[in-house]
Amino acid sequence: MRKNLVLWAVAVAVLVLLPPLVIAIKQPYYIDLIRRVMIFAIAAISLNLILGYGGLVSFGHAAYLGIGSYAVGILAFYGLPGGWLQFAVAIGASALVALAIGAVSIRTSGIYFIMITLAFTQMLYYLGISVAEFGGDDGMRLKARSQFPPLDLGDPVQFYYLVLVLMLFTVFLVDRIVNSRFGMVLQATKSNDARSRAIGFSPYPYRLIAFVISGAMCGLAGALYANHTSYITPNLMSWLQSGEFMFMVILGGMGTAAGPVLGAFALLLVEELLKGWTEYWQVVLGPLLVLSVIFFRRGLAGMFDKSDA
Repeated sequence: MRKNLVLWAVAVAVLVLLPPLVIAIKQPYYIDLIRRVMIFAIAAISLNLILGYGGLVSFGHAAYLGIGSYAVGILAFYGLPGGWLQFAVAIGASALVALAIGAVSIRTSGIYFIMITLAFTQMLYYLGISVAEFGGDDGMRLKARSQFPPLDLGDPVQFYYLVLVLMLFTVFLVDRIVNSRFGMVLQATKSNDARSRAIGFSPYPYRLIAFVISGAMCGLAGALYANHTSYITPNLMSWLQSGEFMFMVILGGMGTAAGPVLGAFALLLVEELLKGWTEYWQVVLGPLLVLSVIFFRRGLAGMFDKSDA
């Protein structure tokens, strides 16, 4: 436990000190890069709640990233740049869509669950393509970043620290959830569905609530991502993006607090490094990811905590 706290403290200290350091060496690009990684880490953390702790292999998680992004973009399009309103709508809309999708998909299991979540995501993806008013396949430009006076999201450093605080908050929130009575039941349904029913716990409501919370947190990531890129496209809701989130969780370590964060940083930073090295970076990245899964069975988090399940 103490070792984990020390590692978290060191990691947070590095992230806090990064902006002044890169500004001092005149490399502000890294502020935007790490901010993007942390936003995707929030999405991976949200997926870990249902995948790592609930055993729900969702191939449609990117839908909530897109919903959160479009909520911000559409409200800004109609002249409503207020950040509190935009983020509330992004989180609320993502939670409602997750409730609708989860109410249907959680009644299934295994490959059927995977295919249903994938189908719902593709439906939303094609919906995004078909709405010409918001750019259709070309996407839409964010008219103005969300306004949180006195915070200015146009300032890269202020925006960076906001994302850092929200990422740490999501880590803390998921940790509190999984260590609560609710979380214990959720993990029990993953371990043995039949036994959970036998002792009086119906898995369905627990999984559905976790599914909604997970979708809402990913909607938060979407709202942040819209402000990060100032551009929103339907590709945010594609199954490829869902697969990337899933791999972040698996690479970092499913069912661990640090796993999704480590997975997001490892995958996206290695990807960025390879892009600068060769235009055929995917040919190199593929084997590296396969090797990482083979040699790190418990994910990258398992390297730091041998007792972590």
